[in-house]
Amino acid sequence: MQPISTLIQVVSFAGALLILLGYAGEQFGWLSARRASYNVVNAAGSIILGVIALRPFQLGFVILEFAWAAISLYALARCLRQKPAA
Repeated sequence: MQPISTLIQVVSFAGALLILLGYAGEQFGWLSARRASYNVVNAAGSIILGVIALRPFQLGFVILEFAWAAISLYALARCLRQKPAA
């Protein structure tokens, strides 16, 4: 098994940090799960980690991260389609 490059480690750390920022933001009231910003950080982080999990292929992580991304993108689309309050 080859060691994971420093670049991949840094990118995966950034992906994990995005997801954790979204989660912590929601828990501490900095972000709302109903706002676009929350779903953007979740989608971006999970896409990054999903791509990283493709090589070497890790089925459980690929499914988890791309499902997380799909749910976040769906929620983001709903946020963007909502009409702003008058």
